[in-house]
Amino acid sequence: MPAYFVVELEATNPAGMEPYRSAVEATIAQYGGRYLTRGGATQLVEGGPEPKRIVILEFADAAAVKRWYESPEYQKILPLRLASSTGRAFIVEGTS
Repeated sequence: MPAYFVVELEATNPAGMEPYRSAVEATIAQYGGRYLTRGGATQLVEGGPEPKRIVILEFADAAAVKRWYESPEYQKILPLRLASSTGRAFIVEGTS
């Protein structure tokens, strides 16, 4: 069953995010993932606060998400994102 890596973030240092942005796509593809959305426009319809930048990745299953997230390739660049943004990330299992 598919699983999704969901990130809501706010870039606190956009220039510091550039090396991460230029490297992350290759790591996602290497582990079988793909972008469903990458910071497209959002429209709040319930609750609050207004969402920040949203990124959703799709992988074959939760184990594949974890393989990517814990991979040496991703762990090498993750500190760039963490140092240049605030937010949260989580895995959501899909339905078959």
